[in-house]
Amino acid sequence: MEKEIKVLISACLLGDNVKYSGGNNLTPELVTLLEKYNVKIVKICPECFAGLPIPRVPSEIREDKVYGKDGRDITEEFLIGAEKTYQIAKIKQVDFAILRERSPSCGSSFIYDGSFSGKVIQGQGLTARRLNKENIVIFSEENLEEIEKYLQELNKK
Repeated sequence: MEKEIKVLISACLLGDNVKYSGGNNLTPELVTLLEKYNVKIVKICPECFAGLPIPRVPSEIREDKVYGKDGRDITEEFLIGAEKTYQIAKIKQVDFAILRERSPSCGSSFIYDGSFSGKVIQGQGLTARRLNKENIVIFSEENLEEIEKYLQELNKK
């Protein structure tokens, strides 16, 4: 019998309308890939867990703090969302995570630079940092080939 593989995944990537704009980042190729490997999905949205509204003011990381475009420091909310996400990952014993790239919560390799000008820099969102600290493997929806290789490896175990 195949091992059950559990993945923690940003809900917006599965089509849930939880983005700051009220929309989603549905990635059909990702959904197809997860179905192919019969992966058990654990959906998360750190910003929703933190009680932030949908839609909400866009936010970006600047000098290790999260600010809304309106200038408000919302770092605390993002830290709460990150911690709740980690607790779910721990309880559900997920094998890895797939998080939305460039998000101030979920960006795993890239985030916006905090100037709200669309400029992207290397960095991690607060949830990605929290999961990383616990050695949870993180991919973004932009790394489908790497995700598939990882799923193949997990299936061999």
